[in-house]
Amino acid sequence: MQNQTFIEDHTSVEEDVPGVYPQDLEASIATSSGRIFRLRPIRSDDDEKLVDFHSRLSDNTIHHRYLAPHPKLSVEEVHRLTQVDYVYRLALVIEDDGDIVAVGRYDLYHGSTTAETAFVVQDDYQHLGLGRHLLKALADAAAARGITDFRAETLSSNRGMLAIFRQTVYPLRIDTSPNETSVLSPVIHTELTKPKH
Repeated sequence: MQNQTFIEDHTSVEEDVPGVYPQDLEASIATSSGRIFRLRPIRSDDDEKLVDFHSRLSDNTIHHRYLAPHPKLSVEEVHRLTQVDYVYRLALVIEDDGDIVAVGRYDLYHGSTTAETAFVVQDDYQHLGLGRHLLKALADAAAARGITDFRAETLSSNRGMLAIFRQTVYPLRIDTSPNETSVLSPVIHTELTKPKH
């Protein structure tokens, strides 16, 4: 039986202090076309790689991720995005030949077992199933840490992200407004169905 860290109270956690790097979350993933990618937790020294990754995203992909134009990451944002404790805040990256091509993360809501989640895939790596791999890896890690649900806020036009959530086998709560969509999804024992063609 695997060790599990259950969440009770994280009021004393310092968000800027990285936790112990969870090497067990590293993995090789294969797409249906046979391409192999490396999945691993983000590290505090990934700052330059993250900035380079963001610079390769199209305006449309950035808008879907941040719900607004966001051409550059500030120094403060890069620090916050790369400094995680791997329990209450976790980020996973997918690499191709050493370059980050996808990022997924969750941040636990204070006093809750629900975490906000988001992921983004570089434009020329979309439709390879990387988003599905990120969501499953995040869900497995979250469940092992006592998190029960993911909440995602995205633009209603972000059909790719919404499709990934709809491929889960668990019921979703989806609230849609004209511009934005909120998804609430359980993470315990999350399995993803095969992509729909």
